[in-house]
Amino acid sequence: MTESVAVHPVVSPWGRFGLYSFFIDAPEPAIVDTGIASSPAEGMVPALEAIGRRIEDVRWILLTHGHIDHIGGAYALWELTGRRAQVVIHEADAPMLRSRRAHVDEYLAGRAQYLDDPDGEAKLTEATKAVISGEMEPTLLVRGGETISLGGDVTVTAHSIPGHTRGSVAYVINGQNDVFVGDAVQVHGAANGFPGFVDPADYRASLQYLRDQIRPRHLYLGHPYRRADGTPYGVELDAGQAEEALTGSLEIEARVNSAAHDCWAAGLQESDSPYSPFARVAEELGYAGDPSLEPSPFFTTLNGYRTTFDHMTEDEEINTHG
Repeated sequence: MTESVAVHPVVSPWGRFGLYSFFIDAPEPAIVDTGIASSPAEGMVPALEAIGRRIEDVRWILLTHGHIDHIGGAYALWELTGRRAQVVIHEADAPMLRSRRAHVDEYLAGRAQYLDDPDGEAKLTEATKAVISGEMEPTLLVRGGETISLGGDVTVTAHSIPGHTRGSVAYVINGQNDVFVGDAVQVHGAANGFPGFVDPADYRASLQYLRDQIRPRHLYLGHPYRRADGTPYGVELDAGQAEEALTGSLEIEARVNSAAHDCWAAGLQESDSPYSPFARVAEELGYAGDPSLEPSPFFTTLNGYRTTFDHMTEDEEINTHG
């Protein structure tokens, strides 16, 4: 690539924080992540008009993962492009683009086990109807390693970075090393103050890969994730900030891992604590956030450790924790 392409953050309002997408101003323009159903019309259209671009000209929709605040606007955006844009997602997260019900099933299999909410399934079902603009089949499924041409000499390579979800993807603009990771770099989390991921081992490996192999020149995050003191990074990080955020994410994962292992080794205890059966983890980490606040990263993450520990052999436990 001989000339750099511009990247423009696009924010759409929603709930406790804005939803961020990114416009890649290439010969075949791309948008990374799509917010929710209202985001394309209310956020993207005016943002592109402000820089002299048109939503109709977008030719690529690159989805970093399958959560509703990232794929919810995909169908609506695809419609606004005259159904000409190519829609890209990792094959492991594609079911969440194809089906609203997949989001409910994920909830029931994970964090719902710990949330005392008899109406949880019904509320999430209604939420998926409201914020996902439509079910659709992706144009292109990726596994990691694929290179996509955005016209001219502009290319983007997809890298598999599972952990936050099984199908999380980093898109790297080749030649300028701008890296879009969605929610795959959690640091200390966003509004809930706790990092969220479904597979701890994959999350660690992906963070190490991004830091040591990809080494972003610019790192673009799906939300303004926070440092230990609660201050947000924002969503556009330079090389130094990117390394700091990746290292910080690894450090907090190690702390959560240690606390989770101690809790698991002592035996999970059901109690009146809102963090039950992982109250020991919250106490050890000094975590006082609301674990019921959706998307409930506390229980999503601890369920991931529980699943990991339940499947470890005694030798693996000794090798991992000494």
